[in-house]
Amino acid sequence: MPLDPSGPGLAGPAWMLAVVFLPLAGALLCFLLPRLAAPVGLVAAALTAASTLALTLAVMADGTARTQLGGWAAPLGILWRADGLSVALLAMTAAVGVTVSLYATAYFRNDEHERTFFWPLWLLLWTALNALFVSADLFNLYVTLELLGFAAASLTALGGSAAALTGAIRYLLVSVLGSLSYLLGVALIYHGCGTVDLALVAACVPDAPRPAMQVAAGAMIAGLLLKTALFPFHFWLPPAHGSAPAPVSAVLSALVVKASFYLVLRLWVDVLGGGGRWVAELLGVLGAAAVLWGSVLALRQERLKLLIAYSTVAQIGYLFIAFPLAVAGGAVAWTGALYLALAHGLAKAAMFLSAGNLLRFGGHDRIAELDSAVHRLPLTLTAFALAGVSIMGLPPSGGFIGKWLLLQAAFEQERFGLVAVILLGGVLAAAYVFKVVGHAFTPAARERRIRAVPPGMEWSALLLAAAAIVLGLTLPLISPLLQLGPASAASAVTLAAGGGA
Repeated sequence: MPLDPSGPGLAGPAWMLAVVFLPLAGALLCFLLPRLAAPVGLVAAALTAASTLALTLAVMADGTARTQLGGWAAPLGILWRADGLSVALLAMTAAVGVTVSLYATAYFRNDEHERTFFWPLWLLLWTALNALFVSADLFNLYVTLELLGFAAASLTALGGSAAALTGAIRYLLVSVLGSLSYLLGVALIYHGCGTVDLALVAACVPDAPRPAMQVAAGAMIAGLLLKTALFPFHFWLPPAHGSAPAPVSAVLSALVVKASFYLVLRLWVDVLGGGGRWVAELLGVLGAAAVLWGSVLALRQERLKLLIAYSTVAQIGYLFIAFPLAVAGGAVAWTGALYLALAHGLAKAAMFLSAGNLLRFGGHDRIAELDSAVHRLPLTLTAFALAGVSIMGLPPSGGFIGKWLLLQAAFEQERFGLVAVILLGGVLAAAYVFKVVGHAFTPAARERRIRAVPPGMEWSALLLAAAAIVLGLTLPLISPLLQLGPASAASAVTLAAGGGA
């Protein structure tokens, strides 16, 4: 397959192809060989993670990697590109993916039906995620969004209960609606620019008809906000995440919602030049409302998985608080938001896996009846508490670094309202994390029948939680990957100052 000669060499593009086609091949093999789905899936997960590591090292050493599929250049061909932001999210996906795969081998061991369908769907979802992070044209991004939505909705329904099916159907309808809104924007941009390649569209937008571009940008961002579950579009997320099997909930919360946020960020910075100040302020207001509303609802939940799901609604809000801060000139806000996205992916996956352990242990996830679980599942409660440290934003976790950078940007701009929201969100997060931990130390009113939890399930949750803490110690290594580029940042600030959309 011909490679783009402008890339850094053969290594980066070759590994970029591997991170997409290895999980796809694994999904096909798991579908064709259902009895061997678990071992095949684990091998595919390990190879995909190794390829992701190799791609990350190649990009860190040589810069952005590019390849043209089939040898066709843009605007006719499909360009794949992996830069620092792409590989950072690919690496986080690989870390969560490998750990969830190990967890799933024990979680689905005694359920042949769920095991048979989980592996091909999960690897297909991983394929869609990786393809999305390296895609460099608007229509290819739409295709990956659709694959991601269908795989996620199918995984949500794996539990087979009425709640799971209802959540999956709602998830599917929201996903299709968001994708159609995004596709409308792509059609308008293609009509105005004659191309869907991100770089060519970015060059075309200033000269394209302004009303058409405004409508296109609005439709695309609205569809992606719906998929991201930003307040007030979050209504579908808690039922879907709360009713899905634990490894599925971990993937949905840690990875799937990050994909649509990644696209919002790519469109905002690389294509739309940063948008208008009022749009950024609106996103900031919705983000702040999400932090407070999601945290309050998480605190009120009686079921652990629903508490974690509403916590996801709150944590998504922090990512959008960065928009008004970045548009006003605080480039450090992007680094803070992206650091939070990585930390949230690791910590939230650990929380959902911990919830799955507690559900397996006691047969329920009612918080008030955790029945001294800390004495019998110490690794699980340690994992939940460590993940909670990152969600609260306490040092030395990755969550602390992300929130500290957001606070730094907010203080520099004297945005004390956003400062208050960030700090209050941390206090509310501490309240619902300690609510769970407190009940885990409290004996229940009556003895309950318990089930053993395989050690692999406990260690999987603990590894992810520990990774969320260690992430806070790797800022000098990770930070260069999260820079969006001086040209994009300058363009964003320039257009924002003029109030352009």
